[in-house]
Amino acid sequence: MLILILGLVLFLGTHAFSMARARRAQVVNEVGEGRYKLAYTLASVLGLVLIAYGFHLYRQSGYIAVWDPPVWTRHLALLLTALAFIALASAYLPGHIRARAKHPMLLAVKIWATAHLLANGDLGSILLFGSFLAWAVVARISAKRRALSAGAVAAQHGAVAAPAGWRNDALAVVIGLGIWFVFGRYLHPLLIGVAAWPGQA
Repeated sequence: MLILILGLVLFLGTHAFSMARARRAQVVNEVGEGRYKLAYTLASVLGLVLIAYGFHLYRQSGYIAVWDPPVWTRHLALLLTALAFIALASAYLPGHIRARAKHPMLLAVKIWATAHLLANGDLGSILLFGSFLAWAVVARISAKRRALSAGAVAAQHGAVAAPAGWRNDALAVVIGLGIWFVFGRYLHPLLIGVAAWPGQA
């Protein structure tokens, strides 16, 4: 569990630091943007590795049950993750979905984390997905505050035009659902070691 916690602190702490704009700018000025980005990337990758390895060790040592989720929460989690994949796809396809979500990646993380919290009642899962949910909520609040502070500047340039057409939204739905199906049906049990699709053992 300790390695999992260290990974979460390193990965989420690195991302949380980027929200402290004044301090981040100071560090960039001191070490240079290239070095900062390199350190940021290395810390993030190391954090992810520690999270994956730490959670693997936790599962090997045995789950620590906190509560027993009913079966229906697994089906709800599967549906929610489909929405998360669509939101994630929309981040790369500017359209109505992205405009409505404002920060589709953060929305995808929040939906993904909530889905897994509903379907998993053990301590390690609560720690893992609860930490990501808390970070995504804080990051969204931080982004909203930055947007409000920059509102006067944006107002000088007029209102942002609404997306034209629904092509990218349709693509986001199709691509998101396609990746969701492949990952949930085939890759989740292979990479995560847990069956996510109904009927799988």
